[in-house]
Amino acid sequence: MMLENTTPISREALLAEANKIIHEHEDYMHGMHATDVEQKNDVLIFKGDYFLDENGLPTPKSNAIFNMFKHLAHVLSSKYHLEE
Repeated sequence: MMLENTTPISREALLAEANKIIHEHEDYMHGMHATDVEQKNDVLIFKGDYFLDENGLPTPKSNAIFNMFKHLAHVLSSKYHLEE
């Protein structure tokens, strides 16, 4: 587990940093926003609106937000872990 190599951070501070990264990313689309994060072993899992249609099916934007949350997990999991 990598937790000893990462900095503890509050959920609120982590979401603020994640949303700053989203907003400044070249693939940013209006409405992209991380609303929650959880720790699964040494990976941070980000959650938010996946832009599903009225039937709960993915839209073209769904893939973009999925990739953005994956990017956040990759970038931020190597730096931080959630405070207990």
